Amino acid sequence: MIDNPFYSHEFHGDYDLVPIGRLDLEEGGSIPDCRLAVATFGELNEARDNAILVTTWYSGSHQIWRDVYIGPDHALNPDRYFIVVVDQIGSGLSTSPHNAAGENAGIAMSAFPHVRIGDDVVAQERLLREHFGVETLHAVVGGSMGAQQVYEWAVRFPEKVGRAAAIAGTAQNTPHDFLFTKALNEAITSDPGFADGEYTSNAEVVAGLERHAGIWAVMGLSTEFWKQEAWRALEFESKEAFLEGFLEPYFTAMDPNDLLCMAWKWQRGDVARHTGGDLDAALARVTARTFVMPIDEDMFFPVRDCRPEQERIKNSELRVVEDVHGHLGLFGVAPTYMPQIDRHLGELLDGPA
Repeated sequence: MIDNPFYSHEFHGDYDLVPIGRLDLEEGGSIPDCRLAVATFGELNEARDNAILVTTWYSGSHQIWRDVYIGPDHALNPDRYFIVVVDQIGSGLSTSPHNAAGENAGIAMSAFPHVRIGDDVVAQERLLREHFGVETLHAVVGGSMGAQQVYEWAVRFPEKVGRAAAIAGTAQNTPHDFLFTKALNEAITSDPGFADGEYTSNAEVVAGLERHAGIWAVMGLSTEFWKQEAWRALEFESKEAFLEGFLEPYFTAMDPNDLLCMAWKWQRGDVARHTGGDLDAALARVTARTFVMPIDEDMFFPVRDCRPEQERIKNSELRVVEDVHGHLGLFGVAPTYMPQIDRHLGELLDGPA
């Protein structure tokens, strides 16, 4: 176990760490004492039919949802809904390589087993049912890797999901995304300080994490972001200052093994494994009213990858979000971003399942 102050209430605010017991994994092995970091907003009504699950993305936590997406002036309104944000396994807050201790000591650091998107969803379903008494969800909402979890929920547990919002993510990861994520991983593992995953501090891998941030600068933000010098609106004087003042500090605070754990899941996100590789058959299982919401300038999950999946889902709509920031538009820094999200989510949540 490594002590990393970034993964604390000081940086992420209020959340509970809820034990759900032993979690056996799709790839074999198990997490003996799986604990999920959970933040809730609003109250569960008497009928227990107003629960919304929010799933998190790569490197992100409940914090961004709390600060940007959730509030009485947003579609995710805690005055109306019981909103449960669950930090994914490997996020650094839930059970992860760097914090594995106690019963989990045997799977710490490089010994952490491979986790799939499906393992997250199985863990979330158990949490909702056993801890909160929630059997069905008004909606599941998530972005990027969170969208991968949304699709997994809709395919694995169709009877439990009334509405689904997949923002900037796909049901089946593409070869391009696999290779991109491989480059992200190699930026970390090629650092001599990584020491085959047995470093004693994330500071020992700072060079690899900085290279990792540099790759995000190339692909996470759109070409238009850089051409239009949109970093100026974020009060940076140059593209170099933006990289050094935002992206590098963001990633160098994190744990390398945790990032690698999430990246492995991201690369292999694919609901078609439930149907022998048949994506049509997998998406035909979805009964939730579904909004597929790609970002127009996203180079990870472009509209052209999201549209064919949406067309395979009954009772679905494609809702394209415009944002020059590309994939990192998910952070909601553009003033035009959240009004679009709230409009689309509002229509989905208020409409019939």
